[in-house]
Amino acid sequence: MREDTKEIQTAGTAQGKPALQAGTPARAKSASRSGTPAQGKSVPRVEGSSQGKPASQAGTAAQVRTASGAAGAGDREKRRSGKVAEETEKPVGAAVGRRRKKAAPPEEAIVLDRVVKTYQMGAPALNGISLKVRRGEFVFIVGDSGSGKSTLIKLLLRELLPTEGNITVNGTNVVRLRRRKIPKFRRGIGVVFQDFRLLKDRNVYDNVAFAQLVIQAKARDIRRNVPMMLSLVGLAGKYKAKPKQLSGGEQQRVALARALVNNPPILLADEPTGNLDPKNSWEIMKLLEEINEKGTTVLVVTHNREIVNAMKKRVITMKKGVIVSDEEQGAYIDED
Repeated sequence: MREDTKEIQTAGTAQGKPALQAGTPARAKSASRSGTPAQGKSVPRVEGSSQGKPASQAGTAAQVRTASGAAGAGDREKRRSGKVAEETEKPVGAAVGRRRKKAAPPEEAIVLDRVVKTYQMGAPALNGISLKVRRGEFVFIVGDSGSGKSTLIKLLLRELLPTEGNITVNGTNVVRLRRRKIPKFRRGIGVVFQDFRLLKDRNVYDNVAFAQLVIQAKARDIRRNVPMMLSLVGLAGKYKAKPKQLSGGEQQRVALARALVNNPPILLADEPTGNLDPKNSWEIMKLLEEINEKGTTVLVVTHNREIVNAMKKRVITMKKGVIVSDEEQGAYIDED
């Protein structure tokens, strides 16, 4: 009888309360029974719920933060991908745009602009000459003694500075060239002298190799370049000979090989046949012509009328420090 009364009271009480209040304890009990605490684990706290905010609001805030973080990461990824795409779309040259491009060789190998050279005593050795020599050209400089030919060679080698005017060799302004840069500048110019200027205490091989040692060439390059150059001038079989064991023509060939072993773009030859007989003179000039055909600019100062007239190259005639004639396929002429 009492059990029936309790059931009637419990039922009445549940019916008398609002549905929300009546259902809440039941849901809370069922949640507590089926939830994580029954398994001995703690329930993760939702940020904001401990501050009295409803779970729905706390979840919304967490979702907003998660979404904003994801959006930020997405923006960063877009920026990265956009940058990569931009770099990918650039032309090949743009990737190395900041690197300095190697300048093309100048059209003129030698340029003299109103050059004057005056020594302490006497008239000017050069008196306002202007001259251009194109790359790959073969040029004879002729004239009587005292006409200024040797002074011109010394100016091109930066052994002297002009009193006035400007000189450019291989694209370098010789007048403004600093002293410490002169050795490097001269590496671009091969020189052959009338008196050979060989090292008498060294053999042929070492004389030619000396030019390679000056530029600090590697040993394997020297072993390759020196025999090749001696073969070019016809002295491959005399690489062990000393200069005193060679004829004048052979010594001049050694000097020529030494001037060319570093592959200079310009070759200056100051009276290269002055001490040679006609046969050796022609052999040397033939070598110079072959070298010129390979692209080297050749400038020859000479008194050899026969060779100049026969070779039909550009001929510049000087007299008393001025240029009196400049002819393509010219000839040796005398000026009174």
